[in-house]
Amino acid sequence: MGFASDRSSVSSATKWLGFVTAVWVQAISGNNYTFSNYSDALKTLMSLTQLELNNLSVAKDVGKAFGLLAGLASDKLPTWVILLIGSVEGLVGYGAQWLVVSERIKPLSYWQMCIFLCMGGNSTTWMNTAILVTCIRNFRRNRGPVSGILKGYVGLSTAIFTDLCAALFNNDPSSFLLMLSITPFAVCLTAMLFLREVTPSSSSVEDHRDSRYFWIVNAVAVCVAVYLLAYDFIPDPSNLFSLIFSIILLILLASPLVIPAYAFFTAWASKPDRVAYESGLDPYTRADEPLLRQTAADNTHQMPEAAAASEAVEAKRRPVLGEDHTIFEAMRKLDFWILFVSFLCGVGTGLAVMNNMGQIGLAMGYVDVSIFVALTSIWGFFGRIGSGMVSENFIRKAATPRPLWNAASQILMAVGYILMAIAMPGSLYIGSIVVGICYGVRLAITVPTASELFGLKYYGLIYNVLILNLPLGSFLFSGLLAGLLYDMEATTTEGGGNTCVGAHCYRLVFVIMAIACVIGFGLDILLSIRTKNLYTKIQAGKKTKKVVNGTQ
Repeated sequence: MGFASDRSSVSSATKWLGFVTAVWVQAISGNNYTFSNYSDALKTLMSLTQLELNNLSVAKDVGKAFGLLAGLASDKLPTWVILLIGSVEGLVGYGAQWLVVSERIKPLSYWQMCIFLCMGGNSTTWMNTAILVTCIRNFRRNRGPVSGILKGYVGLSTAIFTDLCAALFNNDPSSFLLMLSITPFAVCLTAMLFLREVTPSSSSVEDHRDSRYFWIVNAVAVCVAVYLLAYDFIPDPSNLFSLIFSIILLILLASPLVIPAYAFFTAWASKPDRVAYESGLDPYTRADEPLLRQTAADNTHQMPEAAAASEAVEAKRRPVLGEDHTIFEAMRKLDFWILFVSFLCGVGTGLAVMNNMGQIGLAMGYVDVSIFVALTSIWGFFGRIGSGMVSENFIRKAATPRPLWNAASQILMAVGYILMAIAMPGSLYIGSIVVGICYGVRLAITVPTASELFGLKYYGLIYNVLILNLPLGSFLFSGLLAGLLYDMEATTTEGGGNTCVGAHCYRLVFVIMAIACVIGFGLDILLSIRTKNLYTKIQAGKKTKKVVNGTQ
């Protein structure tokens, strides 16, 4: 018993070391949201219309459609291989764009640029799949905080890249693309050494310890976000100040290493018999414990024949919500399609704003739009990290369905679009913040919701099917809606491109996207009603585990 407990402490430290490296990967894997930072350079260099430029951004998001390959691979390949594939693909995709924008090679043809943008977009699906699947399996009792933190750092990554580029390279588009190609590759090589699946926690004491650690990671993440936000409002910082800012930022990003270091020290210093007493760990506890506990009579009390018959019936029946579903079983459920379409309404419209933020800002008279890109990213982080922790807490206390938080974000996002359509002074600042928060909530809530409704066994593939909404939403709302309506309002320039200045350029786009969010709100309310019983069972399962471990 003592040996098992000591081994559990070491396993916990290894698990947290892997989680910290996962945070680093997520902090550099939001490069898909940075298109606005170099889109104007592409538009000028290639003499593109707005529709052509938007279709380039769609090509970037179409790369996520091939995330299905990453989902299939997550059940077959180890984590390090998936990370390697994603990092190499990103190096090639963004590296080619850097060669073009830096004018080291002649501009590639339009279809060739589409391919490299698609590769860059697809690279993040491999990284995100490896990180999310591994970490949610390692921390299956804390899915909300895990999703919130990891997705939060994805949101922060845009601001991290943007502010570092502004501090070190004065917002040079070619230097920015060089960062996008090299940095993720180097960070993924580090994560490949430490991130792997380990035995999840099996005692209330370890769960409580993990919860404390998550609060520490949250506090560090908030410090990073506030630090980035403060830098964005400093006018014309000096070179020395920018260098100091960059060094402190890197130190803040490295600071969560204190947690696995402390866990390793505790495991080394604690006596096995003392740890065994405190943890109450059973070495024979199953690592694949389901989220919902079995409420029927214990099968071990059945006769062998009855047990075999029961297993045969179990194999034939279709799984219910809360049990493991294959992708085909999930797609037969109405709940899956409600979640899918509501997700499309939220992330599709949010992506349209992020992909077009450069042109939206210029149309409204702003010369430097980097502040809006950073605001969307930083407040998206607060939406992600806050919703993960809050939704988990409300499940434990009141069995509140997670989709209800999606509904709240959808209606607030609709308000943000209306504000931007009205184009009052400062409305783009407010709209950027509101859209960032709501987009963050949408992503952070949907990730654990899918695992709770359809199980963890095939989660990698189910997650990547849901992520198809990103290229689909980008095509519908950015490529078609925003591109076509902008070109209708724009005037042709001498080089063959076009431009539009004024609030009317995107007004109709914002109104239509607000209507889409209202539709998504209704779907999320419906899903909340349909899953109320499931979340009541999840709450009961969490309380039962706490009571059982407390009596050991």
